[in-house]
Amino acid sequence: MLMGLLNYWIVVVLMMSGLYIVIAHGNLIKKLVGLTIFQTSVFIFYISMAKIEGGSAPILADDITVYSNPLPHVLILTAIVVGIATTALGLSLVVRIKEAYGCIEEEEIQQQDNDQQAESKAEEVA
Repeated sequence: MLMGLLNYWIVVVLMMSGLYIVIAHGNLIKKLVGLTIFQTSVFIFYISMAKIEGGSAPILADDITVYSNPLPHVLILTAIVVGIATTALGLSLVVRIKEAYGCIEEEEIQQQDNDQQAESKAEEVA
């Protein structure tokens, strides 16, 4: 019974590790890796639920009575393409942030923004 749920355990472990990486790390690239791991766990979960035991591809034949629905697999292919595009966009934003701030650590970027806002408020008052 426990081995029958192995892919669901893998999904939970991947999902929680991806979420932990996103929450615990301040490095923007590590956050993108965490999001990618989380996204992959969702793909695995969706595909695991879509498989019907004993099901066949939806090709009409006389001896086949149980068919698997191909729609979830097609949707996951689309989601993979969107995920790759999103990751590429995120990495390009990290490159631009690195050029603008000189670092990719979230706390340092926030500190630089706070210092800049404090300087601009001090100039307005003076």
